[in-house]
Amino acid sequence: MLTVGLTGGIGAGKSEVSRLLVEHGAVLIDADRIAREVVAPGTPGLAAVVDAFGPDVLAADGGLDRPRLGSIVFADPEKLAVLNSIVHPLVRDRSRELESAVPEDAVVVHDVPLLTENGLAPLYDVVIVVDASPETQLDRLVRLRGMTEEDARARMAAQATREQRREIADIVIDNDVPLDALRKRVAEVWDGLARRARQGSAGAE
Repeated sequence: MLTVGLTGGIGAGKSEVSRLLVEHGAVLIDADRIAREVVAPGTPGLAAVVDAFGPDVLAADGGLDRPRLGSIVFADPEKLAVLNSIVHPLVRDRSRELESAVPEDAVVVHDVPLLTENGLAPLYDVVIVVDASPETQLDRLVRLRGMTEEDARARMAAQATREQRREIADIVIDNDVPLDALRKRVAEVWDGLARRARQGSAGAE
């Protein structure tokens, strides 16, 4: 098994890269998706979040009001740290459970938005950083996700810098490019990952 940590700043296009890797055959473990599962209605995770931030972070249906919570934590590093201390251990445990179920020769891609910020690079065989300029990130967040420029800048500022992400990267995928160029680059990266996974599996036999 080859474990890959995939990360990138918000709006860099990491989700598109993960989708392309899955098309090639990667097994995806999506930390964002798991983070939603562990704070779903009725879970201990949601109860812990409400204890920490109050009932105002609940939506009318009893689920988590993510925009409301986001507006609280992304403007306050201390509150963001509290949220992370609740959610991250739950995500980590669920990720390990999912990883234990995949075949030995698999390429397992962990899509982890805060990989850099939380010092998680040593956990993976390979770290891939999807890179885009801050201008590109801002444009995508405002134009495609409907964020205000103020909210988009706050989300970007709450994350690691572009330079910090690149420092931990084994592989950088430039996503300031057209989709066809991105597809070609991801295919090249996949070939290398699959080769390493096969070699590792053969060595374990």
